[in-house]
Amino acid sequence: MHFNNWWQLLFLAFCGITFIQLFYYLFFFIRLAFYRVKQKAVTQTHPVSVIICARDEAANLVKNLPGSLVQKYNTTHEVIVVNDNSFDDTKYLLEKFKKEFKQLQVVELMQEAKLIPGKKFPLSIGIKTAKYEVVLLTDADCVPASEHWINCMQQTYDENTEIILGYGAYHKLNGFLNKIIRWETFHTAIQYFSYALAGIPYMGVGRNLSYKKKYFTGTKVFQLIIIFQAVMMTYL
Repeated sequence: MHFNNWWQLLFLAFCGITFIQLFYYLFFFIRLAFYRVKQKAVTQTHPVSVIICARDEAANLVKNLPGSLVQKYNTTHEVIVVNDNSFDDTKYLLEKFKKEFKQLQVVELMQEAKLIPGKKFPLSIGIKTAKYEVVLLTDADCVPASEHWINCMQQTYDENTEIILGYGAYHKLNGFLNKIIRWETFHTAIQYFSYALAGIPYMGVGRNLSYKKKYFTGTKVFQLIIIFQAVMMTYL
């Protein structure tokens, strides 16, 4: 092939890639850039169940759990920590926290769910245990950005809203790797926020996510969890 033809192909490829990038910026990302929170004439607060799954997270719980326990939220709320078969001092640490904070509820898991990967099983148990319809999820290695985190997340609910997507930023530290991680987290958030505003949500992050309990308990996943529990109890 002639040398000039290669340059033409490269130029066309460059134009195609540029067009795709412009499409994403003008159709998706622009929605987030110009998004403004609508002021509500009437606001309503809801009882909230905060759920945290922890497995050998004693060191993180010491630093981060108080941030969820000292939230300034006037409506009834609870903080549920699911201790997922920890081998460290998580159990004793949670017992100490429970004496000081009445809103803390601890769920001890003594059985493994080998056929259910990740934290799906402990999270399902936490949601099943939750007293309130609105659940708010975070992780043991995360700390709320302010004492008004619960209030900020739940006040977005209205009669047409079922899921609230939150942003989970990483602390700024020295080093190039930290910069890469923070950039990737920020870029991912731009994408799932923009897609949600476009009416085609596809993901959220479990370290800052809220939804209504009824939409979880009605799924097949929750039903499988209940069956698994029943089978385990039969053999205990």
